[in-house]
Amino acid sequence: MLPQSSGIAASRTRLGYTVDLHYDVFADADFIFSIHAARTEQQRVLREAVVVEPGVDWRVDAEPLFGNRLLRLRAAPGTLDVRYIGNVEVVHHLEEPQHVVAGDIADLPADVLPFLRPSRYCQADALQQLAWREFGDIAPGHAQAEAVCRYVHSNVEFRVGTSTVATSALDTLEHGVGVCRDFVHATIALLRALNYPARFVTGVDYGAPRDLGPPDFHSYVEAWIGERWWIFDPTGITPLTGLIRIATGRDAADVAFATMFGNVRGGMPKIAFAAEDDSAEGVAAPQPTKLAVSTAAR
Repeated sequence: MLPQSSGIAASRTRLGYTVDLHYDVFADADFIFSIHAARTEQQRVLREAVVVEPGVDWRVDAEPLFGNRLLRLRAAPGTLDVRYIGNVEVVHHLEEPQHVVAGDIADLPADVLPFLRPSRYCQADALQQLAWREFGDIAPGHAQAEAVCRYVHSNVEFRVGTSTVATSALDTLEHGVGVCRDFVHATIALLRALNYPARFVTGVDYGAPRDLGPPDFHSYVEAWIGERWWIFDPTGITPLTGLIRIATGRDAADVAFATMFGNVRGGMPKIAFAAEDDSAEGVAAPQPTKLAVSTAAR
């Protein structure tokens, strides 16, 4: 733990992860992968490497809308194996939740306004009545956003294989089952209905229980409260300080980890983790915390 200043604490983690992807390619195909660790002011990429077999030309582009890093390549018929290895250092801005208070809509920065509107999977306009009925008596701020997360966690069962790429926030709240992306869509839609800019973040999560199965990609929520983005995970399956940011968007439509153009068959991704714990360096392995956590001022 780093020294506290003005009631604010900071923690630092160093995490490594490896992603292995395998595809059978039946005709020439183009791929766009979103598996690179994001580069931000609070997430520093220390080392990274890409290995593609068979060897083909590839490049990494930063898309202009959200700044996500996209690995792009074209593959011929046969098998394709892609490995990404990344090591990152993440600085967590920590605060007592009661000090995280929402401001006026008129004071929202212009660059967060796109995350206030309904989107393909997050129909905030259709959930306003539910949102204000359930949470309208809670003062705007971290506590109200956390109450939304608890509501989704209590009303949606985490169950693999119960949703599709077409499942929206409305579907998830109606049927009460889903996976992490469904929890996130429901939470984002309710938060936007309460006038919080909220966005979808993909990543990988160090510290999830092993009984949930092998490590996989994860998604979580960021809500703009006060003067920065704060992390929320309605699934509750991992410490907030164990999250590594990969991509950010309005909902899952903006941040797919793999998009294929062609006749391709893929398997499940394989993901592995490592964490440093070095008190002399001020680096600690991820641990659960009751503090509010932020890894992005913008």
